[in-house]
Formats: sequence, structure tokens, C-alpha cells
Amino acid sequence: MRKGFASADEVERFLHPRLKSLSDPFLLPNMQATVDRILDALDHHEHIVLFGDYDVDGVTSLVLLAEILRAHGAVPDLFLPLRVEEGYGLSAESMERCLEQHRPRLLIAVDCGTSSVTEIAEINSRGVDVIVLDHHEPKSVLPDCVAVVNPKIDPQSPFNYLCSVGIVFKVCHALLKTRPLDGFDLKARLDLVALGTVADIVPLRGENRTFVQRGAIEIARSTRPGLRKLIEIGGVRPPILADDIGFRIGPRLNAAGRLSTAERSMQLLLAKDETEAGALADFLDKQNRERQEIEKQVFLAAEEQISREYDSARDAAIVVSAQGWHVGVLGIVASRISRKYHRPSIVIGFEANGIGKASGRSIEGFNLVEALNRCAGSLEKFGGHEMAAGLTIRQEKIDVFAAEFRRIARELLSDECLQPCLLLDHEMAFCDLTFDLLRWHEMLQPFGNGNPRPLFFAREVESVATPRVVNDKHLVLRLRQRNYHQRAVYFDAANAPLPPTPWDIAFRIRADEYEGETRLGMQIQALRKAAPID
Repeated sequence: MRKGFASADEVERFLHPRLKSLSDPFLLPNMQATVDRILDALDHHEHIVLFGDYDVDGVTSLVLLAEILRAHGAVPDLFLPLRVEEGYGLSAESMERCLEQHRPRLLIAVDCGTSSVTEIAEINSRGVDVIVLDHHEPKSVLPDCVAVVNPKIDPQSPFNYLCSVGIVFKVCHALLKTRPLDGFDLKARLDLVALGTVADIVPLRGENRTFVQRGAIEIARSTRPGLRKLIEIGGVRPPILADDIGFRIGPRLNAAGRLSTAERSMQLLLAKDETEAGALADFLDKQNRERQEIEKQVFLAAEEQISREYDSARDAAIVVSAQGWHVGVLGIVASRISRKYHRPSIVIGFEANGIGKASGRSIEGFNLVEALNRCAGSLEKFGGHEMAAGLTIRQEKIDVFAAEFRRIARELLSDECLQPCLLLDHEMAFCDLTFDLLRWHEMLQPFGNGNPRPLFFAREVESVATPRVVNDKHLVLRLRQRNYHQRAVYFDAANAPLPPTPWDIAFRIRADEYEGETRLGMQIQALRKAAPID
């Protein structure tokens, strides 16, 4: 394992993360000013509006913050922007609608706001105080407001891995330390923190690891009717793993916000009534299937464009665009393109008025926000993280931007960086693939960004049966190494040409249910004709 542990204590904290080891929330920048202003608003019964974002991180953040404020006796309004009509975050359109509908005295912007200098100045001019709880990359100037709680505004902060729901958890912790609430169980609300943390693909290290490990336990025993219904529809069974959140629960919670408004996802997490929860879960499941179909069509269209325009020897980045691509699936499509071609990728959908909304995904070693900052003259606005970002652009600027972005990528990425490679953890013979190994392997959970499943290597492996195609895209393989046999799944490989055996294989393991019993499952990541190791 490439964990870089310096002591046995670090190993112990990694294997057994504990809530009591969570750090003081007041170590986050501007936390004291945030707590003071919120408590002042509570004491004076001021009208509070929570302004969120339409992804899982934004929605879980809003629900968690709303629950603690309600426990303090407040009745906050919850506001979510409309993705298609209003765009991301504190846009001028969403800000106007929020102020007109709710007329707050205190607005708390969650999962957005760090870059909204102009919009927050306008909100201030109308007599509304603003607090920002966010984790997006800051630009050169911060907004003038009560407080910005964002670890990324402090280069020395050890908490720059937190997403917004993790920051909101810290705010809740700080509020409870300052003014304890009898009967408010913050630990039980780690279900929300785990959902947002995994879905936002932030690194599962430090306190995020604690949030997700303990939060997964809370998800399994959650009393939220909506979450229980969503788990049932997704076919998820305890123990809850990060993969279950990332691939079954998270996409369904995200679906409504991608296609229209995240209001239903928020209602599902807040629902108390079983009938209402069931209807909302069914709706989100249907929206997710619709999202999958739209995503498929946009991806195929993008692939056609790439086949005409992309040259792997020339291009260090990919930019594709078209009229009418649904803004809600652009990020997923960009992610798929980036993984397939191992290039920073921008996917832009233009509206009839010539305004394009885009999502970008990056590869290791290429800071997307820094690159976009160098293209700022071609953009209306942009923001995000090192690995994921969004932007707005006018159609007449697309050619200039695409050329500039590709040029910057070529400057910053070496040929070596543009070559995908597998980082193998350990060579493993089939005779060593035992349940004892699986038990130790599972102690490393939760797996995800910053803590990937170990990648093993086995050499001289034979195929002992014709590969079986499943769902028109996956292969089920029967493998043998010496006298030991193993069943394996090779995802998305139905159309991949297989070299003659014997093979060297890169694989991951997991506990799998197969034909009524638990087995050590093998997932092939790559294979090649067997060759000597240099």
C-alpha cells in the first residue's frame, strides 16, 4: 500500500477512525464570526434563508443546517437555484428570485459564494447579511461579507479536503459547543455527511474518512423514511459501502437536480411521512433512468465529434460543444471522456441565445481552475476545483477558448502525464486470494478518491472457458493460475479484443454475493499477453 504512514499511531487512526479524534471546529477560518452571527440571528428571531446548490453535497448541506437551526427554534427558508434557467450558485437570476421570494435578514450561502463578489455586494446593498460556507477554489478577491468559512482561503489549513457538508458539520459542532442542545444528536446526522462527501468525490482522508465510515453505519440504520426507500429501490444491502453511495444512492439523489430542480431530493431527505417518501423515491429513480438516457445520447454525440477532430499525438486536452446538449449531464459526460482519453475535458452545451454552459473534468497534474483563469478573457464566468469546474461562454468565443485551453494543457502536461498508467500495489498469486486476505482488505474501507481499492497483479493466468457476455457489455471470465481457479468480471470489455493467453492481469477484489453465497470477487482492471517484468 502506498499510504506513506510514518508511525504505528497513524496506521491505527487510519484503520480505526474515531469521532472523538475530530478536531476543534474553530480551527476553520472565520468560524467564530459565523457562530456569533448565527446565534445573534437566532436570539433576535431574524429571518434566515439557506441558499444551496443542486448536487448531493449542496442538498445534504442544506438539510443538515436546516435541522440544527430548527432545533434551535428557527424557521429558516431553504432555497435551491434552478440549474437550467439560473445556472450554478449565486447567479444574478437565482439571487433575485431568492430575495424576492424570501426577503431574508441573513442569507447563508452553502456550497457556493466564494467567487460571488459582485452578487454578494448587491445582496449587502439591500440590507442582507451574508455568510458563505463553501469549499470551492477562491479567486484573487473574496466577497465582503460577515464570514467566508472555506478552508481553501487559507493555504495552511489542514482541512482543504472537506466538501461543503463536512464544513456544515463543523459549523453545527461549533454551534453545539457554544450553545448545547439537549436531544440533538449530531452523530446520527452523519448519514447526510457521508452522502455528500462520497457523492462530491473529495479525498477520503483525514476527517472525511471518519465521516464516511461512521456515516455509512448511520445510513444503514437511518430513521429517514426517504433514505430508507431510496436504499430499497437501489437494491442496497448492509453493510453500506462507499460504492453503494457513489453508484446507487448518490446518482438517484443527484438526478432531479441534473434535469430540473433538486427540490424533490431535499424533500426526500426531510420527509417524515412514509407515503410521501415512497413517492419521492420512485420519482427520483425514474429521473435517474431518464438522466441515463440523456447522458448516453450526449456522450455518443460527443464521441462522434471527438472521432472527427481529436488527435491524440497533437491534443493534450479535449473541448467538445453542440447546441442543445442538456446542461445537467455535461459533467458526467466530461468525466467519461476524461477517463477514456486521459485528457482534461470540457463539454459545452449551447442554448438558442448563444450562451454556453459547460462542465470540465481533469487528470492528475492539471489544475482546471488555474487553467481556466488563464483563459478568463474568453469566458463569462467560471469556478470549481482542481479536478472539476464549470464555466459560461458565448458561442462566438468557442474557437478562441478551445485553442487557448488546448495550448495551455500542452504547455503544462508532459507526454508522460498524458500516458495513462496503472499504479500496482502488490503482486498476488491466486493461492493467496483467501477470506483472510479479504477480511484485512475490508478493514481499509471506505474506498474512494484518495483511498482507492488496492490494485493487485497476477502473472501467467490462463482462461479455462469461453468468456461470457453479460448485459451486452461486461465479460465473465473463468481463470486459472497453476491449480487455483477464480471467477472474474471484466467490466465494459465485451467489445475489447483479448490477446491470446496466458495473460498478466491487474485486478481488484471485493466481497461478492454469487449464487447464494459470499465469495471473494475479482474485478479485472486491465490485462495483457504475459510478458517478463523489467
